[in-house]
Amino acid sequence: MRKLCPNIDNEDGLETVLEVPIPEEMFRSMGSNVTLRWQNMLTWMRAQTSDKWSQPVIAGRINELRFLLYMVGSPLIPLQVQVGHSVHKPVKDCSIQASTAKYIVQQYIAATGGPAALNAVHSMCVTGEVKIRASEFHQGDKSVKVKTNEEAGGFVLWQKDPDLWILELVVSGCKVISGSNGQISWRLSSNQQGPISKGPPRPLRRFLQGLDPRSTANLFIDATCIGEKIINNEDCFILKLETSPAIREAQSGPNYEIIHHTIWGYFSQRSGLLIQFEDSRLLGMRNKDDDDVFWETSTESVMQDYRYIDGVNIAHSGKTRVTVFRYGEQSANHKREMIEKWKIEDVDFNVWGLTSEHFLPPSN
Repeated sequence: MRKLCPNIDNEDGLETVLEVPIPEEMFRSMGSNVTLRWQNMLTWMRAQTSDKWSQPVIAGRINELRFLLYMVGSPLIPLQVQVGHSVHKPVKDCSIQASTAKYIVQQYIAATGGPAALNAVHSMCVTGEVKIRASEFHQGDKSVKVKTNEEAGGFVLWQKDPDLWILELVVSGCKVISGSNGQISWRLSSNQQGPISKGPPRPLRRFLQGLDPRSTANLFIDATCIGEKIINNEDCFILKLETSPAIREAQSGPNYEIIHHTIWGYFSQRSGLLIQFEDSRLLGMRNKDDDDVFWETSTESVMQDYRYIDGVNIAHSGKTRVTVFRYGEQSANHKREMIEKWKIEDVDFNVWGLTSEHFLPPSN
């Protein structure tokens, strides 16, 4: 991945460190030679605050990319995961399904490095690349075909205990920044003219895709074991977690309601690692004509290439598939699918000098 931008105007000048490293594939698509590519890169960087984003053709393109980045690149999980605490819940007075789930989570903790290694991590910085492709919205419930052309990009993710994080994601000229300062979660895109989007503090779904074992263990410690399933030739236990009505109500807004949000984790019986992570959410909205429109989003992530970094076992690649249904009494049924392939380039733990000021939301 490209991390430095040369000084085009002065050969002896210092290189500029890119805020978000970009994959070679994205860099090669910017021109026929290296000089032209860097010039186009600089033009794009200077245009991030330009009025050109308001032009209809460009605005439509960026709005499409922003939808993809919101849905598959930077979705949130409604549960507040206590990442700053050790995982420990008593097994007694639990049902057999709940106590079995706690045992599976303890096996997962051991498989990802053990309590000592996980509790030694207080912050992290992760860089990686993504490739996203999607279908159009199709009417009806029939299967849809995802396009073959991919949008390439990169991301930088910072995290600090207990629940501070910030993600910068750049794909094909569109940039999305989202984060949590422990009091609110927020999100902002490169062409967003209004105030930033805010909500209650919530964890980034990407943490739970094999990247942060302690967050994953804290999430599933209150789950129940509902059975077994074979995933990629691996016999897996299935842990299920339902979002409570109180949490759904707290996450809902004046014009929308979270009707249900269910989470599943598939843990390998052989290795103890998380092989697949799924969640499904049904959202009800009231439009300007007082018609109810429902959005159902199902997301499935498969994790691969587990490798140890400073004693912690991290998934370094995977694929996420998102299916979106839209339906309602006065609205025709529509369906769309998106696929993201992701790869982790670098992971650094316990970043020196990382303070809470790094996670403040931008001002309006």
